Amino acid sequence: MVVEENIALAPLTTFRIGGPARFFVNATSSADVPQAVAFARSRSLPLFVLGGGSNLLVADAGWPGLVLKMSIAGIHRRASTDDGKVLFDVGAGESWDCFVSQAVVAGCAGVECLSGIPGSVGGTPVQNVGAYGQEVSGTIDSVEVFDLKDGQVRELCNEACGFSYRSSIFNTTEHGRFIILRVTFALIPGGEPHVEYADLKRHFEGRETRPNLAETREAVRFIRARKGMLILEGDADCRSAGSFFKNPVISPEQHQDLRKRAEALKLTVPSYPALEKSMKVSAAWLVEHSGFTRGYRFGHAGISSKHALAIVNRGDATAREILALKDQIEQRVEEIWGVRLEAEPVFVGH
Repeated sequence: MVVEENIALAPLTTFRIGGPARFFVNATSSADVPQAVAFARSRSLPLFVLGGGSNLLVADAGWPGLVLKMSIAGIHRRASTDDGKVLFDVGAGESWDCFVSQAVVAGCAGVECLSGIPGSVGGTPVQNVGAYGQEVSGTIDSVEVFDLKDGQVRELCNEACGFSYRSSIFNTTEHGRFIILRVTFALIPGGEPHVEYADLKRHFEGRETRPNLAETREAVRFIRARKGMLILEGDADCRSAGSFFKNPVISPEQHQDLRKRAEALKLTVPSYPALEKSMKVSAAWLVEHSGFTRGYRFGHAGISSKHALAIVNRGDATAREILALKDQIEQRVEEIWGVRLEAEPVFVGH
């Protein structure tokens, strides 16, 4: 294990924002993790685990403790399980989109609609990453973790992870307890692609034959690129954390109030059934109909020119500017629509 000092964090994030880490360890094996934890504890340093850097905002002052960069690699395919599914054991440091690509090439269904999502595999269970009708919780068989509570490596089954919409025990009840080392996915060999989301249906509209997994993957990447949600070098709209706000899940009473507010303005708010009687509302619609249109600028920060849900770094933006814009948006949406938005990114060092 090599411990480095004063390492710039901005280049390791998709936002390209943030100060340095006081200490830094790049973990390329599971054995590096307990050593790094011991180093941090021996010096009473706060510990932050960094994955692909795609869903976080680092403070301008950086991180005063140890940043543990998870770079554990490896994608290993195992024989079919009793239910006919194929297991993929994937290191936490593997690129998520590279794993999806390999799964699709292998003809295994279950994650094709999650193509193009930036970041690493280890970060996907934390927020139960989802897009275009799929969530990782639908395919995760188990998660191998290092338990900071007792220093043991253990395997958590899907049910033990407590998955729900954009959450799990890793960011709620057991936040800060586990470091994810490896994730095992159970995929369906020869399975049909999941083409149920409206954007995907429109993309393939008029086609006589059903798209295959590879065509579905490329369609998702095309749609994401059109919305500025695909990391492309040189694209200013890609210096972001992706979707900055979660789609609010609200009660029937809240939904009724929201509909009345929209009708008074002769508008229709997009909403979809969620868990039980709840409704999920489009956060992008709320943002855009609160005065923060695509291309909106606030100092060096702004809104993507392609998608209202992405706050972007227009060049030399500070974390302070990003947070100020976030606060403006949240306040305005609540004033107009009576809905409180919740940010998706992790705020590091704030």
